[in-house]
Amino acid sequence: MANITHISQLDITKSYTVGDYLSWKFDEMVELIKGKIYNMSPAPRGKHQEISGNIFGNLFNLLRSRNLDCKLYSAPYDVYLKGLESWNETVVQPDICIICDFDKIHDKGCVGAPDMIVEILSPSTLRKDVDTKFHLYEENGVREYWIVNPKEKQVLTYTLDLNANVYIEVGNFTEEAKIPITIWNDSSVLWSEIFRNIK
Repeated sequence: MANITHISQLDITKSYTVGDYLSWKFDEMVELIKGKIYNMSPAPRGKHQEISGNIFGNLFNLLRSRNLDCKLYSAPYDVYLKGLESWNETVVQPDICIICDFDKIHDKGCVGAPDMIVEILSPSTLRKDVDTKFHLYEENGVREYWIVNPKEKQVLTYTLDLNANVYIEVGNFTEEAKIPITIWNDSSVLWSEIFRNIK
């Protein structure tokens, strides 16, 4: 295989694997979803970064104050939903993820489904986050999924029905409210904290 040092050397019409992904030597952030390449550049805008920081900070404070046995990560952080085997075809980089099974934490990233994932929409990722990743996370057992829409100041939250393996909507939050975190009993984040200082 050729030494891949720039994303332009890849044929986006082809399918790739985790083995390919781990061999690439370029700086651009990409995801692989069922073999298809998704380029994640350009870098997220300021509003996206501020919201991500607000959510991360609130989740981190909850972890600390409640002494929860989980770890919190933000992008760029590789998540190998289907495992690290070279023939697998999916690697994603969620904006934020929570992992409570430390056996899934590897020096290359998370191997398996995180307990919770947060994706913050941008114009270039809207369809992927709302449709493609929604179904991907659902079928791979991510227990809780949040989709945050900066433009509408909206947070859609879902929890996984473990019997049917489908997402059930917990809430569609567009104004002041406590947003429950279903993986942690009796925990929540205020809507106003997520969009604090966001105009």
